[in-house]
Amino acid sequence: MKQTKHKANFYHKFSETKIQCDLCPRQCVIPEGHHGFCFVRQNHNQEMILTTYGRSSGFCIDPIEKKPLNHFYPGHPILSFGTAGCNLGCKFCQNWDISKAKELDKTQEQASPLDIAITTKKLNCLGIAFTYNDPVIFAEYAMDIAKECHQLDLKTVAVTAGYIMPEARKTFFKHIDAANVDLKAFSQTFYKKICMANLEPILETLLYLKHETDVWFELTNLVIPQNNDNHKELDEMTQWIAKHLGPDIPLHFTAFHPDYKMTDIPKTEAISLLAAYNIAKQNGLHYVYTGNIYDSKTGSTYCPSCKKCIIERNWYELGHYHITNGCCKFCNTKIAGKFSDKAGEWGRKRIAVPGTFFRK
Repeated sequence: MKQTKHKANFYHKFSETKIQCDLCPRQCVIPEGHHGFCFVRQNHNQEMILTTYGRSSGFCIDPIEKKPLNHFYPGHPILSFGTAGCNLGCKFCQNWDISKAKELDKTQEQASPLDIAITTKKLNCLGIAFTYNDPVIFAEYAMDIAKECHQLDLKTVAVTAGYIMPEARKTFFKHIDAANVDLKAFSQTFYKKICMANLEPILETLLYLKHETDVWFELTNLVIPQNNDNHKELDEMTQWIAKHLGPDIPLHFTAFHPDYKMTDIPKTEAISLLAAYNIAKQNGLHYVYTGNIYDSKTGSTYCPSCKKCIIERNWYELGHYHITNGCCKFCNTKIAGKFSDKAGEWGRKRIAVPGTFFRK
């Protein structure tokens, strides 16, 4: 397949033959004809091009809870897609075949932003989720899709590590309705050694989302044995969240399974997730969840005032739903998030959408 050459933004001229990327904190200096760390942003004749614009690694209808987002129109389906490449180097990556791909044959499906929006509407999805790999690296494609989606009253969701520069951050999140930000650890050592990145820019993104935007966002922390599961770090992280982001930001602790370059690490036991859950609750967070394990109790939503279960979950299947006008049906306490009065009924279905759906 012929490589796509779409002019990108967020860069400046560095020398006669090199450009510097201003999209993420790596700020890659890229010689003529070469790519940045993410592999999809390339110096072509002293201009930045996005080589995966208009191309996807595949489309799938998922439950919104799979992103995971538990407080953003629960029970509704969302069309998920990604491209290839990533701007982090996580040794535990669980989508490594896509995010670490260095061949564009991982992005065989072709679809324009307008075709994606029209198809999302036809499929009766809530909107589009940029996921599987980080949408920051295909920001121009994601933003163009978001613009078309908003014309059709569709929502946009970014599943991201939040590793983005301040100016690009403002531009990108202006087009996003909801996000799940992967806070991989609360240790600079972990980020540097395991992710080839830095912690501080992620914290800055979280503060920006909280204090300068209307984007609804939730956090995910993948609990990895022997790496980021010590109680002191979990205590510091959840205290920071409570103090700087507030107690209403949902936090998802999810289970690790051995993958990519960390196949020697055991999978996360349920007891570790429950310990993290309890630490977060003790530090005042109202909405804490566990994921990748079966535990209906820690997967459900409770009113922070009356403590009653207001959204019951069995994996991605919803049971009792007691929210009216965004409030607890029992005590009328406002519940943080975006809710409809009736929960969606998509359940746990996951349906692949072939590329032919996007061709006129």
